[in-house]
Amino acid sequence: MSMRSFFLLILLAISAPGSAEERDAKTIVRDAIDHWRGISSYTEMAMIIHRPDWERSMTMRAWTKGDDHSLVRVIEPKKDRGNGTLTDDNSMWSYSPKINRVIKIPSSMMGQSWLGSDFSNKDVARADEIIDDYEHKLLGTEEADGIVVYEIEAIPHEDAAVVWGSEVLRIREDHVVLEHSFFDQDGELVKSLQTMEITDMGGRTIAKRQRMNKADKPDEWTEIQVINVDYDVELKDSLFTLSNLRNPRD
Repeated sequence: MSMRSFFLLILLAISAPGSAEERDAKTIVRDAIDHWRGISSYTEMAMIIHRPDWERSMTMRAWTKGDDHSLVRVIEPKKDRGNGTLTDDNSMWSYSPKINRVIKIPSSMMGQSWLGSDFSNKDVARADEIIDDYEHKLLGTEEADGIVVYEIEAIPHEDAAVVWGSEVLRIREDHVVLEHSFFDQDGELVKSLQTMEITDMGGRTIAKRQRMNKADKPDEWTEIQVINVDYDVELKDSLFTLSNLRNPRD
């Protein structure tokens, strides 16, 4: 290789889109999602919705398979039992036993509250959207309790159908997400998901307790607490069907 060709390759490597840093940042985010979800998973969890004058909680079961399939079903309290949410690729459905109807969630409602919580339908439906529709940049690293923490900014592609101006994540080197912040088009913080407790469960280190908080309403929040989780479990495709959403066989 001539010296001229060598310097040309170096120049292309520096100037080409998708630098090593960007690819590394994207890989860190991808690994964190895969670590949390696994190839497949079964989770028992509690959700607590807190408001200044009231608080309610639910117990739920959740199943995931690959990037595209998930099912969440409410177990308690009795009045909410049977409410469910199914996602399959880019589609999302909800079921309410009170009206005995399966309803497909239109794209116009993906930003609305999920089960009355501070999580949106889209938060539940597309965890990997941040991989496919965003560019990633490593903002910096720090060390907390002897563990390296990466701070990564994710900016949506111009043609991406997302509402956020940017998202910023703080991810430990063991793939645990410490914080996930959502900013509007003006760069103002809208809401943030923070990890409150970390533990070893299901054969890996995970966020046991996470809280979603809106920036303009600090006294309103929703917590998800993992009670039990099993990873890489064998799940039939029939679990993730509209028929099973309406008439549980799990």
